[in-house]
Amino acid sequence: MSNKIVVLGGGESGSGAAVLAKVKGCDVFVSDSGPIRPAYKERLDRYGIEYEEGKHTLERILEADEIIKSPGIPDRTTIMQAVLEKEIPVISEIEFAGRYTDAYKICITGSNGKTTTTTLIYYMMGKAGMNVGLAGNVGQSFALQVAEQNFDYYVLELSSFQLEGMYQFKADIAILLNITPDHLDRYDHDYQKYIDAKMRIVRNLSEDEYFIFCSDDDVTIRELEKIVLKAQMLPVSLKQKEDPGGWIEDNLLHMSLKGNDFTLPVTDLALKGKHNLYNSLSAGITGQALRIRKENIREALCTFPGVEHRLEYVLQIRGIHFINDSKATNINSSWYALESMTTPVVWIAGGTDKGNDYSELSELARSKVKALVCLGKDNSKLVASFGDIVPQIVETRSMKDAVAACYHLASPGDTVLLSPACASFDLFQNYEDRGRQFKECVRNL
Repeated sequence: MSNKIVVLGGGESGSGAAVLAKVKGCDVFVSDSGPIRPAYKERLDRYGIEYEEGKHTLERILEADEIIKSPGIPDRTTIMQAVLEKEIPVISEIEFAGRYTDAYKICITGSNGKTTTTTLIYYMMGKAGMNVGLAGNVGQSFALQVAEQNFDYYVLELSSFQLEGMYQFKADIAILLNITPDHLDRYDHDYQKYIDAKMRIVRNLSEDEYFIFCSDDDVTIRELEKIVLKAQMLPVSLKQKEDPGGWIEDNLLHMSLKGNDFTLPVTDLALKGKHNLYNSLSAGITGQALRIRKENIREALCTFPGVEHRLEYVLQIRGIHFINDSKATNINSSWYALESMTTPVVWIAGGTDKGNDYSELSELARSKVKALVCLGKDNSKLVASFGDIVPQIVETRSMKDAVAACYHLASPGDTVLLSPACASFDLFQNYEDRGRQFKECVRNL
């Protein structure tokens, strides 16, 4: 077992991994090329962990037996190139934490819907009185919880970046919601590399584990044809009956596992919109795999309050509805948001482009969007893509200006939708910051 651990990145993931390494008796050092936030410094100080910020001391880092890399750091950085050249093993915080817990793990990935599904399953397990932690790409660091808590179950949202650094780790229930182009800037604009990262969710699955996936997703089905999986397969579909699995028929949610059948009217579901039917089906069939009582599954699916920044209703002002979908950081997420709109839309989009192909949104924009308010440092690609499609386009550089422009452009009965289709890092700290600024500016109207 390696003893000299270097953690690259001092955020939620990195500081949590460092605490677990320290608690397990490793010699640990944290290095971050940028500033470390005060809360994370305080966490490191509390455990007496050495760290540096604003730089990477190469000699010290290359002394490591093993490196735990925060998910946001791509391999093309100078420091990672040096690490890879020296062939030091590099793992993710998730892989590291998995070594130290025997808890049952429900792991969710997908280009879209993973936070909603993860949070819904966590909510359902809580309703059932289970001792469960929420971690991964949402909530508190998995490693920190393994170090400080004692949960019997974990619900883990896993991004492609987190899956990249996973080798021995395995899920007890693995869920793959969908695969659509995202983060292509990280994957050399090679879609297959991104797909390969997502498919790592099925690593090490045996006959005892479950794999829940969407049988309507062509990419997923194509990839599954290439591999042999021992896990028990539980497909979900809106188009065909999947038994065992979950499907929609006669406006009813059907879930069936080991002769245990369960139905629920679609109209009773807390989450609305076609894309959320997949999320609700995936959560429901997970509940059945966990042997949660039907009453608890039903209650969770019907009362779930939703996720902040995901199609979150903010306010109605002068008959105009304001919706915060800041979590839509890719084309497919914004496609779902626009698809679910039933009124004319004034759409706020833009930010850091991840190699987007906006043509996929052309038809929806043509039929639903009356005005586009661009919010980013460079809006040229958006303007070029929608210039001939959307009647009015306005460019802004701050949330305050964007919201003011929307208020001016919208009429009573319209919806102002923040659904950027881009990352937030050009003007905001993250998508949460972007969403909160939106809500604040709307309230200030």
